[in-house]
Amino acid sequence: IRNEKVKVLRSMKPLQLEDVVIGQYKSHTKGGTTYPGYTEDKTVPKDSVTPTFAAAALFINNARWDGVPFLMKAGKALHTKGAEIRVQFRHVPGNLYKRSFGTDLDTATNELVIRVQPDEAIYLKINNKIPGLGMRLDRSNLNLHYAARYSKEIPDAYERLLLDAIEGERRLFIRSDELDAAWELFTPLLKELEEKRIAPELYPYGSRGPVGAHYLAAKYNVRWGDLTTEQKA
Repeated sequence: IRNEKVKVLRSMKPLQLEDVVIGQYKSHTKGGTTYPGYTEDKTVPKDSVTPTFAAAALFINNARWDGVPFLMKAGKALHTKGAEIRVQFRHVPGNLYKRSFGTDLDTATNELVIRVQPDEAIYLKINNKIPGLGMRLDRSNLNLHYAARYSKEIPDAYERLLLDAIEGERRLFIRSDELDAAWELFTPLLKELEEKRIAPELYPYGSRGPVGAHYLAAKYNVRWGDLTTEQKA
């Protein structure tokens, strides 16, 4: 497993500046409460261009994943806290039920979601026919919700890591060559950002991040999965 992780990193294309969006949160007032911006912190310089958000499109140079975009994003002061992996399947050319979906391609796209935290779950979003005489389609979730399925207490992430460390289980730990490969991928981009002193795009505290991230996703005909509120159980 650890060998394969290194192999993937070494097969990735160099990151291009046009495939990266950086942001920094600004102050925002909601419900009568004002949340301070990043540069309003006394320990942060007023002219700081340090990002608090990043989104990137990455590609793997091998036969299996050629041309498939891997979009990643992470940030502070966003509207929700969580970690998940989403696999959005390709749109079907010549969809027989195009009239039922109209122009909403997002509804027509099946999706596999692996929610790491909080509230661990794996679910598949599929389209199905609504029972009845008419032809109406709906989106449903085939859901494995761990807390509902298993009565046993699910260990905290750090509990699992500590146990792995005690038992000598190394699969979840980063090996030195994996760390080197990861830095080799990101260091040239970080250096370019620093040398050109590129200003991050501002986004309100508690929002979904900078608008540029949505343009990045649209560039590759995908969308971020947190644009809609989904049922977790």
